[in-house]
Amino acid sequence: MEQIRVGVIGIGNMGSKHAKCIADGEIPGMLLTAVADRREERKTWAKENLPESVSFFSEGSDLIRSGLCDAVVVATPHYQHPPLVCEALKAGLHALSEKPAGVYTKQVREMNETAKASGKVFGMMFNVRTNCIYRKMHEIVTSGEMGKIKRVNWIVTDWYRSQAYYDSGDWRATWDGEGGGVLLNQCPHNLDLLQWICGMPSRVRAFCHYGKWHHIEVEDDVTAYLEFPNGATGVFVTSTADLPGTNRFEIMMERGKLVCEDGKVKRWLLPESERELCFQTEETFPKVEIDCEEVETDGEYSEQPGVLRAFAAHILHGTPMIAEGYEGINSLMLSNAMHLSDWLNQTVELPLDEDLFLAELNKRRHTCGCQ
Repeated sequence: MEQIRVGVIGIGNMGSKHAKCIADGEIPGMLLTAVADRREERKTWAKENLPESVSFFSEGSDLIRSGLCDAVVVATPHYQHPPLVCEALKAGLHALSEKPAGVYTKQVREMNETAKASGKVFGMMFNVRTNCIYRKMHEIVTSGEMGKIKRVNWIVTDWYRSQAYYDSGDWRATWDGEGGGVLLNQCPHNLDLLQWICGMPSRVRAFCHYGKWHHIEVEDDVTAYLEFPNGATGVFVTSTADLPGTNRFEIMMERGKLVCEDGKVKRWLLPESERELCFQTEETFPKVEIDCEEVETDGEYSEQPGVLRAFAAHILHGTPMIAEGYEGINSLMLSNAMHLSDWLNQTVELPLDEDLFLAELNKRRHTCGCQ
């Protein structure tokens, strides 16, 4: 195969960007051959913005069965991601899913199993992994050069949304339409980066506030406490009502700390491990020379086109992707655990009880509008 024929299913906010990017020739090895969307206005947009050679379908299933595509990009509302990805994989097509992987991990686990059985390429649109800042943090932490993680703090509240945003679509901010609020819509990237850089927590205790700042039924304010297998702890705070918001990601390790804020990463580096210093020094208030520097990066951030290019190159040449599709379950498990912890008013162990989560979610889907 020298060129991949691609179909984009769902050409709303993100799908339209993917379709235009491919159609404009920005992704080597990809050719846009079809798009699908149920809304008539999106059909009009496709006619006005895409080449005449691109076929339009009202249903993703029809696009998958058309024979016009070798791969699909799924950019529909969240609940539809797993079934459409599974259908495409079973039809022999490669698949790239927008985030989040789905709404509940039981469904996503089944999608992962389908992907493994298919032998086809399965990717996830975790484009923030291409950000040089987070790539550098991942490199430093996973190298072990600063020792083990002791504590993680991430306050990410620069997601301000007005009521008009939530009113812009009847599926938004509902349990039945979207499956969650800030955790599932705005924070999948942050939760992915958290587990990608720091690893998965083993226990979660969260406090979610539903419609606290907006007229919605899902969460718009969350504070979560995390415990990691090595004894490290963490706090994750997010909201769509802080103005101005904050985005500060701090990782304390045995030899210092990393702080990501304002588009920069700073490193405070100790001459030796704090653990060694603690038990070897005879000083009660030891004074330590601590180096502080801004960490250099390559300055690159390829965003969604970077993920698409890596996906295409993996299909054609076997080079690494930005994120395997199987990895999408990790950030979703974190958001599921935070919801379940709040619903049950207790700490949740990971991996969580997937059947219990789904039962609790369905209770809220069936009584949507009560908040």
